[in-house]
Amino acid sequence: MTEVELVATAFATGAAAGLTGSARGTVHDLYAGLREAVRRRLAGAGAGSGGVGGGGYGVRVLDAYETDPDVWRTRLLQVLAGSGVETDEEILAAARAVLRAERPTGRIPVPARPVRP
Repeated sequence: MTEVELVATAFATGAAAGLTGSARGTVHDLYAGLREAVRRRLAGAGAGSGGVGGGGYGVRVLDAYETDPDVWRTRLLQVLAGSGVETDEEILAAARAVLRAERPTGRIPVPARPVRP
């Protein structure tokens, strides 16, 4: 998985995650931080250039992705690749944090009293 795919996967995970389960608040907060960091990057990337990663276009693609991820995933990947997110340590760390927070802990619930058949 490339760094751009890592960020896109964290977006998909963060957008869908936390709707149920105990990690909801944490995942939502981490996702919001990732989204804002990417939004800042896209708003500043090539502003005024009209390029794939540039300015208002990138932010519009990000907003559209959040409303319909299936339709906008390819375009989001293009925008992310054009913006240089693969070298932005803040964004990469935020993406990894979202994915770690959503990962199951592997704990198995154990009843307080033995269960009798």
